[in-house]
Amino acid sequence: MARPLPPLLVLAVAILLPGGGQVMNRQPLRGMVFLFFAVLLGGFTLKTAAPDVSIIGKLAGGLFVHAMAIFDAYRIARIRHEVWAYGNRAAKPGERPD
Repeated sequence: MARPLPPLLVLAVAILLPGGGQVMNRQPLRGMVFLFFAVLLGGFTLKTAAPDVSIIGKLAGGLFVHAMAIFDAYRIARIRHEVWAYGNRAAKPGERPD
């Protein structure tokens, strides 16, 4: 199994680009789905929000999806990294290899 990317690198890219963390995790279709729904819900809340709402409120739908994409990308990267580290740890002396 190839070494996965560091989870903090995936986190940094996910913060900067919606769906970018999923692409780095080799899940490009999942990243495109997150990007699509971030744009869709961001546009929906932009059009339906009251005129006196702040820009954060107007883009709340898209920001919510972006936050879920960040969480998802980091979680997947962290799990992959831990599974890789567990599989590549050295066997202790006297321990039977799996």
